[in-house]
Amino acid sequence: MSTTAVKENEPVLAAPKAEDLAAVLIAKNRPQRPSALSASVTFGWRAMLKIKHVPEQLFDVTAFPIMMTLMFTYLFGGALSGSPTQYLQFVLPGIMASSILMITMYTGISVNTDIEKGVFDRFRTLPIWRPSAMVGYLLGDLLRYLIASLVILGVGLIMGFRPGGGFGGVAAAILLLLAFSFAFSWIWTMFGLLLRSEKSVMGVSMMVLFPLTFLSNIYVNPETMPGWLQAFVDVNPVTHVVAAVRSMMDGNWDGGEITWVLIAGGVILAVFGTLTMRLYNRK
Repeated sequence: MSTTAVKENEPVLAAPKAEDLAAVLIAKNRPQRPSALSASVTFGWRAMLKIKHVPEQLFDVTAFPIMMTLMFTYLFGGALSGSPTQYLQFVLPGIMASSILMITMYTGISVNTDIEKGVFDRFRTLPIWRPSAMVGYLLGDLLRYLIASLVILGVGLIMGFRPGGGFGGVAAAILLLLAFSFAFSWIWTMFGLLLRSEKSVMGVSMMVLFPLTFLSNIYVNPETMPGWLQAFVDVNPVTHVVAAVRSMMDGNWDGGEITWVLIAGGVILAVFGTLTMRLYNRK
């Protein structure tokens, strides 16, 4: 007898009927569509899981800020302020702002990488709030910005930094910086969608960020600069961000600069968030 023959008393399964399959495939009660917040948080969690599986991504928010703080404090401290400790009181808020603004470009690089891999093609087919994928990237990067801020603050406290604004001033300054960085990151998401490769995104980002960070009030007082350079520094958005953060950490809150940063962040978010989503919908 063939080995494929049906054994005695063994039940024979009948082929499923077409109507039964249709009943299973066409569910009567579909799952509820996720809310915008739920979808954004899910994509944010995805971004954090990528950090968990590739911890080298934290290099730019740990080793780089430490290197910047040590290098500029001990390299220029004695020449500019008489001692590294005294210079640290002036430069640390600026280094914190510049370091976080510099690493915002990695948002655009991540977006561009996922596009090249075809991941976004899958996201576009999901019944979710369309901007949630982009917002998720930025929510995940907020954790990176917070880590960088705490690393710089910790190193600064060890080196002798003593903020006059106390815990409240430092916490408020970090929150303001994170809020502005969230808005600022939308610029790089636009470039991540617009440019063809991650190297192009990095090149354009560095070309924009280096002049903005170095031609500002981060490392020296603008009053010592030539008049034509002061004119640029005065309108540089990084200058206003650093001035606001520095005033809050010192305990002498500058309401004008803080208001400027909040308004500028809102304008950047409205403009580049809209441009990013238009590019995303047409991609």
